[in-house]
Amino acid sequence: MRRWYAFWVGNSSTDQSILAVRKFKRVEYDRLVDFGLFEDERIELIDGLLVEMSPQGARHAHAVRQLNMLFTRAIGSRALVQVQSPLAVGDDSEPEPDVALVPSGDYSLAHPTRALLVVEVADDSLRKDRLVKARLYARAGIPEYWIVNLPQRTIEVHRDAGPEGYSRVTTHNPGDVINPEAFEDLKVPVSDIASAAK
Repeated sequence: MRRWYAFWVGNSSTDQSILAVRKFKRVEYDRLVDFGLFEDERIELIDGLLVEMSPQGARHAHAVRQLNMLFTRAIGSRALVQVQSPLAVGDDSEPEPDVALVPSGDYSLAHPTRALLVVEVADDSLRKDRLVKARLYARAGIPEYWIVNLPQRTIEVHRDAGPEGYSRVTTHNPGDVINPEAFEDLKVPVSDIASAAK
């Protein structure tokens, strides 16, 4: 199948004028997905562009499973634990975060538009998760965003969302325990999630 999507991060508006890129609206992207156009590809819509997602290694998959198991047990019916599923965060973006805690509800007709917490597990994708995804989630008003940094065995917690990104970022090491702001009773040991990078 011909790959006709691209990912472009420019340093200024003049950089982007070099390329003529036709961006997609989320409704257009959803229609193409419904037609089965991307069945064999792992992509997500970011700022109107179709972005190829990195393949998952064993460490990545392990961290996602650990988060899913921990959140599902602790949160119960207070929220839905969504794993690698679409999140409609704007007219031109529909990322598929590794884990998202979304408000309880019926999403059979439309993807969730809000999340209480989003988590990306990063190995090769660390730069994209810090620069592109952080701005995207902050602009969408998601109050808390975590990056599981597998190479460093840490979890970066991003809070205080604004139009330009998150204004408060803290890094937590093995031995630390994190409490999501939306669920302060939930204790997440960093070593349980990021230990797969040993």
